[in-house]
Amino acid sequence: MSAGSDLADPFDLQRFLLAQEEVFETALRELERGRKESHWMWFIFPQIDGLGSSVTAKRYAIKSKEEALAYLEEPLLRDRLHRSAQALLRVEGKSALQIMGLPDDLKLRSSMTLFGSVLGGETVFREVIQKYFGGIMDEKTLAILGKQRTCHLE
Repeated sequence: MSAGSDLADPFDLQRFLLAQEEVFETALRELERGRKESHWMWFIFPQIDGLGSSVTAKRYAIKSKEEALAYLEEPLLRDRLHRSAQALLRVEGKSALQIMGLPDDLKLRSSMTLFGSVLGGETVFREVIQKYFGGIMDEKTLAILGKQRTCHLE
């Protein structure tokens, strides 16, 4: 990556756009049918850095609140994340575990906590948490975000 592209995309959001390019429509169809079957979790529903340990999880981890906000400011990424969350809200009679499988149900909760937390207020992400997790956000994600806030205050 050149220095110019670093300035234009300081969080390398392009990594998500490239990863989603070939699989987003498949992922959306799977969510609409209420059953995740293929491998796209890391870059469709990214989590905060510090939760996943695989190379892929680390590659697609969101490193900070600022990166999460930048992700949501990128129009295509925001649209895809919203559409994916809305598809989940339309599924009836299934749990997150039944839709996503294990451990992707836990990753979903982490992702929705991340984006729901950085935006605050009522969002589609918080609606997913309410519907599938009884309104209880992921404690590990909140703890990592809390530590980042503490570090930024010092």
